[in-house]
Parts: sequence; structure tokens; C-alpha cells
Amino acid sequence: MTSARAATTVPFAAACLGIALFSGMDAAMKGLSIALGAYNAMFWRVLIGVGISGVPYAMARAAWPTAAAMRVHLIRGAVTSVMAIAFFYGIARVPLAEGIALSFIAPLIALYLAAVLLGETIGRATIVASLIALTGVGILVATRLSGDFGPDSLPGVAAILFSAVFYAWNIILMRQQALLALPTEVAFFQNVTVSFFLGLAAPFLAVVPSAKHLPALGLSAALAFASLLLLSWAYARAEAKILVPVEYTAFIWAAIMGAIVFGEAVTPATLAGAALIVTGCIVAARAGRTDTAKLEAAL
Repeated sequence: MTSARAATTVPFAAACLGIALFSGMDAAMKGLSIALGAYNAMFWRVLIGVGISGVPYAMARAAWPTAAAMRVHLIRGAVTSVMAIAFFYGIARVPLAEGIALSFIAPLIALYLAAVLLGETIGRATIVASLIALTGVGILVATRLSGDFGPDSLPGVAAILFSAVFYAWNIILMRQQALLALPTEVAFFQNVTVSFFLGLAAPFLAVVPSAKHLPALGLSAALAFASLLLLSWAYARAEAKILVPVEYTAFIWAAIMGAIVFGEAVTPATLAGAALIVTGCIVAARAGRTDTAKLEAAL
């Protein structure tokens, strides 16, 4: 293996493991969101996460973040707060694999985000790719409309699509943050900033969970911490355009965990919708890549 190939392969493998752990966290958070609600599941998870991530950060004795790094920490914390609440609200109401599949439109949204921020022209191939992906989304939404899935099913789909807009921004911020800070700093300040933003609503929404939920909260916080370390390490060593395809492995893990933990079957419609969404993203990526450096600078 050449050094250049190894330089890409190792971060790619680390990102794959990070996504696998994050998928495990999603499964834990789905159960917690059903039991506690999306806000309380996320709020108490990140509070526990502050303690878990604070130990290695303190042991590293790193310097206080630079102004540029703190700015990105705060922006990503705000973006993650909105993204996570919407996503966990959604997956509490739709099957895990279907929710993950819907979130795959985020890379396409990132291309349109680049157009807004940089004034870039949206090419014909990107439009075609968007139509392919939207067909996939349409299949998943039609499944919700045609079946007996409960009154909260469509709001769940809408919440996940809303979350995907913020996740597109988060993908870019993840790379930018990884270039400015060490993984331990990224993980710690991710928990701190999200705790701060969610804490603003705590007087109105926070409810102390019962002791029976603490193991799941601790597990989800630990999985999120480990995943953040791995993804931050990977994104600091490889460009986002190389690592974004790793996101698609989350569907495999979501299908497995959804079946094992929640007894959710992956339907042909879910497979077809996911395949079209991923195809659309791949077509867009091959048609022409966004200049990552310019996009990061714009943010």
C-alpha cells in the first residue's frame, strides 16, 4: 500500500467505525426519544457527555480554543442542537432505516448551500441528481401516506427532512472544525455548546429522567463521544468529499439495529427509496465537486 493510499484508507476506515458507533447511538436515542421525548433525550445525553468528554480534554491540558475555533464550536453547537432535536423527533416516529435514508439528501443540500453562499451555478447534472433523489424521497413519503403508520408518521418524515438541511451545514462545519481543533477539544465543546443552547429551554422543557433510563443515556453519550473522536480525527486527515460517502454505510447499520432492537422490517419501498437517494448523491458528486476550501471560508 502506497503512503498516499494509506493516508486516505486509514481515515476512511476510522470514519466507517465512527458512523457505525453513531448508528448505535441513533438506536439508543430512538428508544430514549420514545420514552422521554426528543428534547429530554438529547439534553440529558449531552450533559452526561460533558462529563465523559471533559476528562480526556482536561488530561490533555490543551490551550484554550482560539477565537476562530470557538466561533466554529458555537456555530456547530447551534446547528447540531436544531438538527438533533428534529432528527430524534423524526426517528421516534418512523423506522430507523427509513429515517437514515431520508437524511441522505444532506449531501445534495450541501451543493445548493454552496450555490447560495458562493453564488455558484447549479448545473444540469445536479438538477437531474436532485430529481433522482427526490423520487426516492417521494417513494418513502408515499409509503407513509398509503399505509397505516399512525398520525405522527408524516410529521416524523418532515422533521427528518428539516434536520437534513442542518446536517448539510454540519458536514461542512465538521471538516472546518477538525482543521482548527484536536478531536478531544471538538468532542468536549460539542457537548458543552449543545448543552448551553438546549439549556436555554430547560426551565420550560427539562424533566429529570428516572434511574432506569440512565444506562441508555450513558451508553448513547459514550457512543457519541467515541464517534466524535473518530470522525474528527478522520476529517482532519482527509477531505470531506472523500469521507461523505461513508455516511451511506449508516443505512446498513440502521437496518440491522432497527430489526434487532425495534423489530422493524426493511421494506422493498425503503430499499428502493434509499437506492435512489444515494444514486442521486453519487451522480451529483461525480458531476462536479464543490470547492471545499471556498465553502469553508464562506462559512
